[in-house]
Amino acid sequence: MLKKQTFKTLVGSSFINMDSRRWQVSLWTAYVLSIITLLCPRTQGAKILVVPVDGSHWINMKIIIEELKLQGHDISVLYTATTWYIKEKPDLYESILVKLQHDFGESSHHVAMEILVQNTLKYLESSWTIVRNFMFQKLMSDIIFNSHILYEEFNVAIFENQTLLNQLKNSNFDLVLTDPVFATGPMLSHYLKVPLVYNIRWHLNGEAHFLSAPSPPSFIPVPGSQFTDKMNFFQRTLNLMVNLYQQVVTEMFIYPMYNEVCHRYLGPDTDIQTILQRADVWLIRVDFIFEFPRPTMPNIVYIGGFQCKPAKPLAAELEIFVQSSGEHGLIVMSLGSIINSLPMQITMEIAEAFAQVPQKVIWKYNGVAPPHLGNNTLLVKWIPQNDLLGHPKTRAFVAHGGTNGIYEAIYHGVPVIGMPLIFDQFDNLVRLESRGAAKVINVATMHSSDLVQALNEVINNTFYRDNMKKLSALHQDQPESPMERAIFWIEYVARHKGAGHLRSESYRLPWYAYHCVDVMILLLFILLLVTVFVGVTLKKLCRAVLKKKQKSE
Repeated sequence: MLKKQTFKTLVGSSFINMDSRRWQVSLWTAYVLSIITLLCPRTQGAKILVVPVDGSHWINMKIIIEELKLQGHDISVLYTATTWYIKEKPDLYESILVKLQHDFGESSHHVAMEILVQNTLKYLESSWTIVRNFMFQKLMSDIIFNSHILYEEFNVAIFENQTLLNQLKNSNFDLVLTDPVFATGPMLSHYLKVPLVYNIRWHLNGEAHFLSAPSPPSFIPVPGSQFTDKMNFFQRTLNLMVNLYQQVVTEMFIYPMYNEVCHRYLGPDTDIQTILQRADVWLIRVDFIFEFPRPTMPNIVYIGGFQCKPAKPLAAELEIFVQSSGEHGLIVMSLGSIINSLPMQITMEIAEAFAQVPQKVIWKYNGVAPPHLGNNTLLVKWIPQNDLLGHPKTRAFVAHGGTNGIYEAIYHGVPVIGMPLIFDQFDNLVRLESRGAAKVINVATMHSSDLVQALNEVINNTFYRDNMKKLSALHQDQPESPMERAIFWIEYVARHKGAGHLRSESYRLPWYAYHCVDVMILLLFILLLVTVFVGVTLKKLCRAVLKKKQKSE
């Protein structure tokens, strides 16, 4: 048997033993790593102006702000004092407040959401799917249009405030990071002449891709259509109709409202569509394990699920409640950040269903407690949703279908029972259901027995959990996390003062040039000329042949 012995190597005229050589290799490794670290591009203390949107959009933006702060960047957030969720937080960012004449306040937001939910529930009662979809499209268009009218005051207040504009100019921001739902950030970026980065899923009246990338309606479902990417002829027809309807609403009602602001403050040769499309990088909150495959562009970066993270231990009282579920496990229910409760009749059906299942239930609820609430159900005004979904005893997630909750459920591999109510929730759950990871029910016509059946099917049938676990594994199998990707590209734009080389020039083309309508007209005209020329030539040849034949006779 060989014994451990010292191995000596000749270097010049001296020998070093194995331990010394290992130390030398480690030293050289440290030197190389130090050089690589020094050579790697870094962005020290970029000054970033954040222009967010309230509600669940702010929850997303705040998570990115927190990470940017950890990286040493200087953040300023522009918002109005009447926001729902955005509050002053001097340890995280500098607040730049915009004063408005009208105070819409938090209570008015809740009232608006309650009215919207009630109207949606009326439409969901319709048994005619086509009629219901178009009525829902009309309702969403009205809500979006009215929101733009309200936000117009915010945009005008910014550009009318010369003191504020001077403050923003003198701050010498390196870039603007914004959610462009109401176009405030893009217009400010154009005015300040600084690079622009989107944290985006939606723009003024549609999904982000429809403004930035080719989106053929033959296989890309339009938001609100509730179709998958596998459409038959009838569905493709409806999809095209919804697409045309949304374009008409955008071009005739929404863009003119913003173009008026652009012409007044940014110059007569500006328009809102060009300003929206000039963003350097689009951080789109999408992952293709959830979204259907589609064409994309070089400056689009996908960060779907960037807010997800491993679960933390629960508070003692919650952990005791969860552990009391035994082998049956836990059901988590939440309707998101902007819907506190549902009408009492629907709430009673849900409570009755929960009382009939053996699992324990934690229900995020901020309303009057329903009668006959089961002993297995705990009502709370706030839940640590990510931590509950990551708990090993969690068996199912009853949710409205908001993007944040969907990605957290995917991350932790928890199947979903969907109750869509407003906005993109219907389409989100259609996507998850098509992957075999969710079951969707109509909350407007639901009885307690329907919910009990759905819960038992999702919890006891391994089909749903297996599919969700597969999505979770695919989602987490990435070379870097979505958050790391988002931070890299924000810093990339700050370092290079833009990323124009990634931006397609298609946004500068008029619609007829983009779709080559002018080229097709020219080609058709040439084809017509050739056809006429050939026809005339053949006619002359025929006459000549006939004359020759007549002479010969």
